[in-house]
Amino acid sequence: MSRIAVVLEPPVARITLQHAPVNVIDIAMMDELATAIDEIEERADVAIVVLGATGKAFSTGVDVAAHTPDKIQEMLSKFHGVILKLVGTKKVTIAAVRGHCLGGGAELAMVCDLVYTSQAAGWGFPEIKLGCYPPVAATALAALVGQKHASDLVLTGRTISGSEAAAIGLANHALPDEQVDGAVQEAVQHLSQLSPAALAVTKKATYAWNSMHFDKGLARAEQIYLDELMKTEDAQEGISAFMEKRKPVWKGR
Repeated sequence: MSRIAVVLEPPVARITLQHAPVNVIDIAMMDELATAIDEIEERADVAIVVLGATGKAFSTGVDVAAHTPDKIQEMLSKFHGVILKLVGTKKVTIAAVRGHCLGGGAELAMVCDLVYTSQAAGWGFPEIKLGCYPPVAATALAALVGQKHASDLVLTGRTISGSEAAAIGLANHALPDEQVDGAVQEAVQHLSQLSPAALAVTKKATYAWNSMHFDKGLARAEQIYLDELMKTEDAQEGISAFMEKRKPVWKGR
């Protein structure tokens, strides 16, 4: 694997994003993440998955170049496949976030069971600035932070600090950068003393109600993205403007 690293330290599996410089999530990374999660799911000796990243960013999101008409359906299908695997895994998932955590990167982190972020991290869903929207956040963010906070983040595309992310419920704790690993390790040590079987079943029960709505909601959000959003001139303009490093000219259609 070239986009991620996987280290097994039973009962912990560590998945680290390592696609320099800012861990953009391209289709190759999606494939590697899907394979890693599937393989970890089969291991009875692993109960906890820690998702982290190297470099100056957790992830700046999904590759904008994959939003072209010939790639968009494959990209959405594969990325949402990874999200559904993370949501559905029996393992307890922990995200360790530093630096930029944007778009699809923020969606990866937000679906983890526990999230520890540096106070200075930058969280956001900037897709609206490209004339697009984040389907996972559009579906599930309100359940985490409330409708008003979710609307604020998704509709404005603004970036918030790790401290604000924790304050609104997007993360469990915000800490100084150098304390994030320690907090994650403390959580790992605590969880390691508990029954892996009980954790798996309890996680399933905890998400029983939300998962029914999430699966259907994400499928609907993805269909709207493909059938409506990507047929607008503004979505094409926003993506083109980003790739060409210029300001978009919106036409409202």
